[in-house]
Amino acid sequence: MKYDVYGVGNALVDIQARVSDQVLAATGFDKGIMTLVDDIQQQSVLSSLGDVSLNRCAGGSAANTIVGIADFGGKVAYAGKVSGDEVGGFFLKDMRELGVTIEVAPAESGPTGTCAVLISEDAQRTMLTNLGVSITLSEADIDEAEIAQAKYLYVEGYLLTGESTKAAAYKAIDCAKRNNVKVAFTASDPFLVNTMRDEIWSLIEGPVDLFFCNEEEAKSLTKLTDPIACAAEIHKHCENVAMTLGANGSIIMHGGESFPIEGVATDAIDTTGAGDMYAGGVLYGITNGLSWKQAGHLGSHAASRIVSQLGARMEKKFSPEEIKQLMA
Repeated sequence: MKYDVYGVGNALVDIQARVSDQVLAATGFDKGIMTLVDDIQQQSVLSSLGDVSLNRCAGGSAANTIVGIADFGGKVAYAGKVSGDEVGGFFLKDMRELGVTIEVAPAESGPTGTCAVLISEDAQRTMLTNLGVSITLSEADIDEAEIAQAKYLYVEGYLLTGESTKAAAYKAIDCAKRNNVKVAFTASDPFLVNTMRDEIWSLIEGPVDLFFCNEEEAKSLTKLTDPIACAAEIHKHCENVAMTLGANGSIIMHGGESFPIEGVATDAIDTTGAGDMYAGGVLYGITNGLSWKQAGHLGSHAASRIVSQLGARMEKKFSPEEIKQLMA
């Protein structure tokens, strides 16, 4: 196949900054959560940071996962909408230099989406997201011929929140199913699960072959409290489940079996992209000859590595030898 994974999601440029609690409080936004902001609010916050060092990279949840797969050596493509502005040009250049095929035509007007990630001293992320033109991703941007050449389609749940992006997500899923391409879907956010529980269940019970979620999302979805019971309940309706448990590792459900995956001890300084990188490790693994348990181990180690640094890009990539060791 031409691609291991073809991703679809919101195309955002992440702008990361480490800030004190005092600076964070001065922004007026709640600590540790994601807030949608407009252009003026975003620029106001970034301007208020003064001389704080900023780190910029192509981002968005599914984009982070796709880049993670590329970092492992996987073959990937991505569909996301940016503008023809400088920020959009940066997004495309950054993704392509990392080995990601992306051919969606830029929007003719409007700003490229950005996500200001303010990282406090306790490693919590306060995310201010301006979706920009990412919300204009549409069915016209989905290329069935390209999806047909992938082993897996990966769709982020955030796309369900917009009329145009939802249509794009469902078209991509339909294209995958018509061409015998497996579908992976990530819950994205507990708030999303709370507001769209029935729709997400319909996807789990229908076209989704692999469902990614964290413990909080699984509890919200199933209304159960025990994480193992949550994973088992979802697995009754979905062939494969990958549920993260933070520092406690994760649970992989496959073929009626449960595979507990240990957490990897690390000093966390920034949790940005941990779940995204976990998904990248799992997807790379199952599309490149690893067992489900081995893929879970790779995802766990990748998530551990990403939280020990600033930003959602692995500064120290896994060597083929390291991947082989995780297969033992």
